[in-house]
Amino acid sequence: MKKFLLIAVLAIAGATFAYAQPRAIGGRLGYGAEFSYEHQLGQNMISLEVGVPSFNRLEAACTYDWIDPFGATVPWNEKGEWHWYMGVGGAVQWSWQVTNAAFIGAAGRFGIEYDFWFPLQLSLDFRPTLGVAFTPGAAAFGYDVYCGGLGLGIRYKF
Repeated sequence: MKKFLLIAVLAIAGATFAYAQPRAIGGRLGYGAEFSYEHQLGQNMISLEVGVPSFNRLEAACTYDWIDPFGATVPWNEKGEWHWYMGVGGAVQWSWQVTNAAFIGAAGRFGIEYDFWFPLQLSLDFRPTLGVAFTPGAAAFGYDVYCGGLGLGIRYKF
């Protein structure tokens, strides 16, 4: 009974903590199209994106981003707020165009965002990815750099 009570208290506390954090949902357009979700953890955020880069493969990327790292802020805040961020994480890709080739690697992120005074957020960022590419039937695998390109994010904050 004590274990059940402890698990119930931890589950309620975890759900309350997750619900109390600001979130944003939207899209990211650039070298393809992506669905974007951000969840703020204290001052920083976790960003998850799933999309079709160059419209010939499927990709999922998740990064942990530091907002205004090193205490440096963007000096021109009027009605909304400007922030810059950088982060690291991972990405996976699957290409149906190149005989089901797969890619797994480390992803980085560097960008700037503007939070309006109403629940809208715009961002411009760059997400390079470095990893290993696998091709079925190939005798070897190779290292690959997927640049990811610039992306314009449009998100609704809730």
